Amino acid sequence: MLQGSFYSIREAFGRTLAKLGEEDKDIVVITADVGDSTRASYFREKFPDRYFNVGISEQDMVNFAAGLAAVGKKPVVADFAMFTMRAWEQIRNTTGRMNLNVKFTVTHSGYSDSGDGSSHQALEDIALMRTIPNFKVVVPADAAEVERSLPVIIKEQGPIYYRMGREYSPSITTGMDYKFEIGKAYVLKDGDDLAIMGAGVVLWDALKAAEELEKMGISTAVINVPTIKPIDENTIEYYARKTGRIVTVEEHTIYGGVGSAIAEVVVQKYPVPMRFIGSTTFGRSARSQRELLDYYGINAENIIKKALELMK
Repeated sequence: MLQGSFYSIREAFGRTLAKLGEEDKDIVVITADVGDSTRASYFREKFPDRYFNVGISEQDMVNFAAGLAAVGKKPVVADFAMFTMRAWEQIRNTTGRMNLNVKFTVTHSGYSDSGDGSSHQALEDIALMRTIPNFKVVVPADAAEVERSLPVIIKEQGPIYYRMGREYSPSITTGMDYKFEIGKAYVLKDGDDLAIMGAGVVLWDALKAAEELEKMGISTAVINVPTIKPIDENTIEYYARKTGRIVTVEEHTIYGGVGSAIAEVVVQKYPVPMRFIGSTTFGRSARSQRELLDYYGINAENIIKKALELMK
């Protein structure tokens, strides 16, 4: 298994996808002229006859993938998250309504395309995709979780939106011993006084914040919620009851994203005070993804601040 081999989340995706292509001859990859950037090119090098570049034509890409799924193939769409949203209507109508087996594996989500600015930074995609019936939405935490989860995603029947970044992938789940399951959350750190819940690379900041909070005498749990839909209601309710306080963190708008999905469970199952950390506006150009996370306060320092507010 490739687990833990790659720091780059898109490298982990490309290499794992190519390996899966050896095991399943029905997997086909479709991209909109970004095969090299998404690392779907690893699949192209091994299986050129099962790789299709439709050019910069995302709506055609989605419809083509839907057609392949309708005849029994297992299409994997590889594109930038922001560009994929150009075809949201086609995703809804030709994939969601028909409940077709298309996997949308997107890279460069959140602030990961830091240099290209707000036009390329998808901060609304989770909210858009989780509203579509029949769709599942998954956000791996790091490269190791990509290697763990992508085989499960490909085998799962039905449409899935699988959201990744670009290069930045601090080690969060490397070395952890668990089998990835769709719809299940994972405890990265247990605690009694406060729960930090989130998805994606920002969980590194959650763990860092938890360490500092422990030094202040605050027992802090950190929960990885990689499946945003269907979400793990049981684990969320358990930690709402156990800790009585929840901070959510995400590299996405706080409107309709990971925090909103968690809050929908909490308000129905066991309401507790919550704080939400994420984007509230468009991004901007920067030298790195990390620089943007710090600029917008999606970091350990702000998690600690919100946690202390709740403790009061």
